Amino acid sequence: MAITVISTPLDGVKLIEPKVFADARGFFFESFNAREFAEQTGEQVEFVQDNHSRSSKGVLRGLHYQIQHPQGKLVRVAAGALYDVVVDLRRSSTTFGQWYGVELSAENKRQLWVPAGFAHGFVSLVDGTEMLYKTTDYWYPEHERSLLWNDPAIGVEWPVDGEPLLAGKDAAGARLAVAEVFE
Repeated sequence: MAITVISTPLDGVKLIEPKVFADARGFFFESFNAREFAEQTGEQVEFVQDNHSRSSKGVLRGLHYQIQHPQGKLVRVAAGALYDVVVDLRRSSTTFGQWYGVELSAENKRQLWVPAGFAHGFVSLVDGTEMLYKTTDYWYPEHERSLLWNDPAIGVEWPVDGEPLLAGKDAAGARLAVAEVFE
């Protein structure tokens, strides 16, 4: 097997550890194989968009989701390290409003599968962190929403000293109590 899939406390969210082949020359791993992904996760996915972001230490992006055209995301880090967070926004879920966080880094090569129905965000732990992620639907800015990153009703424990650097839309994110969510 080229990947190990680890369940998380949130139904459908999976932590993926690829098998890395390393030697004196460097390393190689399959970052995605549709057949194995389906066999190991039970998810048949078709990715339509690849995204790449670079962030300085302390930059927090999120918590983002699309209320229409929801996206599943396969997230990994190519350089640096970040703390990745997902929040269950599926009202019918037993874990609605709960969050899960994990460190993803170029060193650990872990990936996170975030199915549709979750808000997603991260904080960069070092300068020059580069995140790569595949999505199952296109980006539609008119349907994008931001959940407030520090909503006390959710209680995400972000590993930040002081205030993170935020985009305006993230600083003005909606609290869970009034946010548009999924049924």
